[in-house]
Amino acid sequence: MRHSSLRVIVERAFGALKNRFRILNNKPYHPFKTQVKLVLACCILHNWIIGHGQDEVFPDEATWEPNSSSTGPGHGNETDNVAWINRRDEIANQMWNNRGTSHV
Repeated sequence: MRHSSLRVIVERAFGALKNRFRILNNKPYHPFKTQVKLVLACCILHNWIIGHGQDEVFPDEATWEPNSSSTGPGHGNETDNVAWINRRDEIANQMWNNRGTSHV
């Protein structure tokens, strides 16, 4: 029950961030450390916007144009993705195996 409640909260938080920052909607082509920094930066900016409102210096994200970049799909990030998929599965299996032994 706790896991389910936490998952709903986390999904709502990421939904709010994805609605505000479109970079989080795309398939991650960045190294994992960069992905962590992107999410953290989006959280910080989201909290700042909530506290201080929109800033006239920064244009609305809908008008932004992506920078051209030579790094894109296929630049070694598949290894990061596979590693995190395996880790996720390992955690899920561990939770499944321990489902009857948790203490409330």
